[in-house]
Amino acid sequence: MIFGFKLWVLVLVVGVMLVLRWRRAPMLAWALAWWGGLFFGLKVGFAVPLPGSVITIYMAIATASILAYVSADRGRWAATVGPIERLILEPRLKWALAGVVVLLPALVAASVYNRMSQPLEAPGFGRSVHPSPPTQIDVHERTVSLVTSESPLEHLKSAEPEEYQKRVQNGRRVYYQNCFYCHGDGLGGDGMFAYGLNPIPSNFIDPGVLPNFQESFFFWRVAKGGPGLPEEGGPWDTAMPAWESFLTEDEIWDVVGFLFEFTGYQPRALAEHGAGGEATK
Repeated sequence: MIFGFKLWVLVLVVGVMLVLRWRRAPMLAWALAWWGGLFFGLKVGFAVPLPGSVITIYMAIATASILAYVSADRGRWAATVGPIERLILEPRLKWALAGVVVLLPALVAASVYNRMSQPLEAPGFGRSVHPSPPTQIDVHERTVSLVTSESPLEHLKSAEPEEYQKRVQNGRRVYYQNCFYCHGDGLGGDGMFAYGLNPIPSNFIDPGVLPNFQESFFFWRVAKGGPGLPEEGGPWDTAMPAWESFLTEDEIWDVVGFLFEFTGYQPRALAEHGAGGEATK
């Protein structure tokens, strides 16, 4: 496993490329191999499956890029379309052409049928949109209590307002570099990838989200991401990674502070919570 990517998939794709180079494959074979390798890698290569909407976006970019490359040079373009022209025009290849004409629509029809014929089944267990957090987590080799920990930004609001604003602006940077693709420009859970995910991303504008939890709850959700969800938070098909692998502890707290500053909501106070950070009845 390399950064969440399955090593055997990488080895297989690279192996195919080496065979094509050894066989001095024509340009059309290279174009198809690149397209197929990228699709295969996105579809099955990641330990955490990518949503279909994400794969569609990246494959559209890959298709446009490959077409731009092969059409940018007359020689490459001729080498790419030449085999297709021969398949269509040469009488000796009529049976191969007939097979392609039948096979391609059949594959499309099979794909559509497979998607439409999936049985609708209830989850094997109940899912909670806001699952109960653990009492503590380890982040960057440091234990953080989710019961008693308070955001380090809290004391800065009154003690050092300029430093507080710097931390909030840093949280804004972190959010728009990493989070808005799913959670949206306005934090409404309506980013470009949102509806390819299950469950859809949290809507931070909803008054039932941010004000109902203390800041440590969101620190946990950002740090541990989808892989850190307990069973009650599944079934899970979200693309949210464990951001502790990419962000510092300060950056995680900063982005949590930005969420509250942007929306104007206040987090639940520590005294309003019982063990595990859930509001007491």
